[in-house]
Amino acid sequence: MAGRLYGVGLGPGDPELVTVKAARLIGTADVIAYHAARHGRSHARAIAAAYLREGQIEEPLIYPVTTETTDHPGGYQGAIDEFYAASAERLAAHLDAGRDVVVLAEGDPFFYGSYMHMHKRLAHRYEAAVVPGVTSVSAASAVLGRPLMERDETLTVLPGTLPPAELAAKLAGTGSAAIMKLGRTFAGVRDALEQAGRLDDAWYVERATTEQERRGRLADVDPDTVPYFSLALLPSVAATAFTAGTAAEVTPAPEAEAASDTLTAAHAPTVADALTRTDAHTAADFAGAGVEGRGGRVTVVGLGPGAREWLTPEAQAALAEADDVVGYGPYVARVPVNPRQRRHASDNRVEAERAAFALDLAKRGRRVAVVSSGDPGVFAMAAAVLEVSEDPQWKDVPVRVVPGLTAAQAVASRAGAPLGHDFCIMSLSDRLKPWEIIAARLAAAASADLVIALYNPASQSRKEQLVRARDLLLEHRSPQTPVVVGRDVGGPQETVRTTTLGELDPATIDMRCLLIIGSSQTRMLSRGDGSTQVLTPRSYPR
Repeated sequence: MAGRLYGVGLGPGDPELVTVKAARLIGTADVIAYHAARHGRSHARAIAAAYLREGQIEEPLIYPVTTETTDHPGGYQGAIDEFYAASAERLAAHLDAGRDVVVLAEGDPFFYGSYMHMHKRLAHRYEAAVVPGVTSVSAASAVLGRPLMERDETLTVLPGTLPPAELAAKLAGTGSAAIMKLGRTFAGVRDALEQAGRLDDAWYVERATTEQERRGRLADVDPDTVPYFSLALLPSVAATAFTAGTAAEVTPAPEAEAASDTLTAAHAPTVADALTRTDAHTAADFAGAGVEGRGGRVTVVGLGPGAREWLTPEAQAALAEADDVVGYGPYVARVPVNPRQRRHASDNRVEAERAAFALDLAKRGRRVAVVSSGDPGVFAMAAAVLEVSEDPQWKDVPVRVVPGLTAAQAVASRAGAPLGHDFCIMSLSDRLKPWEIIAARLAAAASADLVIALYNPASQSRKEQLVRARDLLLEHRSPQTPVVVGRDVGGPQETVRTTTLGELDPATIDMRCLLIIGSSQTRMLSRGDGSTQVLTPRSYPR
């Protein structure tokens, strides 16, 4: 009588995540087979080691190649097909001898697993069964503490081996996603996420549930450190809005809890009131434009810097009434999913096209919310929408702007009161204006002794502007001038630090940062608890 073949899933790495059934079959099998690289070590065998018993026959299936470099006459595919055929016949010999064979598989056997190649070649000849295992995608979601899907959301699983352009197109049209097979593909995957406007949403998990586990924002990962056993995850869009507002929260002291409860109770009616007031307000405002209260219109909504509690009641009401939500992918992801609404995420370099799309939807009777981080009137979509709306084809489409808390205000609040006197806001990005204009304005603001809030200080492709800006500022300011560096303020990776203009290291700054450069009057205050606050006094020396 022939033996039975089992493909047994072991889960992502933690031996305690092996199922009871998998452990039983491993312990009773006559033959244990596992795939391994040419060095002979097998991750699958290491996970299963505690469940093996003495006297079992082990069949290591050693891959002939680990990259696509080979001198096999059939190339890589020829070499790997020959290997699978030979491995299947080795297992068939045991099965013909009446031995039960367990083929170990990391994760789940049918989820990008090598076992499936044995199953295709042997399952029609022998009794075969597959024991599912916890997938690496489920493990990554668990260790990040971020759900994969809610309600009617979908999850897309993609291989990182796809060409970046094809991968970007798929990512732009989906919600939650997992991208497998990183390692050498990581640079292309990162490019695809950036092209799709999803890089800021992406998380990285390496060797989930093992002692070598590593996780964090994908944008911060060094490509040279990425192994094959890693993946990129775009978690639930609906959950993102919740976790972004709670991940960075600090547990309050008991007396603060009472104050917080009072604040919540006092403001609870405000959101409901705002819904009523906003509907009435917009109906009246838009009636003059020839569109009745429930007709098509565009509302440009400021989401604030990131924390959920910084979203205003008026903004919440505008989002709740919208038929369509339009915006840069990471900002759309911050809006809780509403099954009634359509969501239109796009890349961050298509502001005019996004504005035209929103106006065209409104022209056809849709109520459209165009979302921006921070305040939509500060380097954001309000100006783009109004500029495009000058076209006669959209002259009758009402446009309203709902303000939001700016990143400058958020960073300033974390640091103290660096914006306590006259200040200006500038962007260092030269994508929409030449560097010569930026330099001239920066020099003027510096010579006028204004506090300066710098948006978009650096990016992956734009590193030198901040170096030049620092040198220019040092022509007008002391090296001891306080500088506040806020990164991801209001988000789960929030950091705020204080340095000086002389010690500011441009290499530590990226696109998620905002800088506040003090004036000659700005000073640092040392508090009794050892912390530092920054103050620009309201008065100026006469």
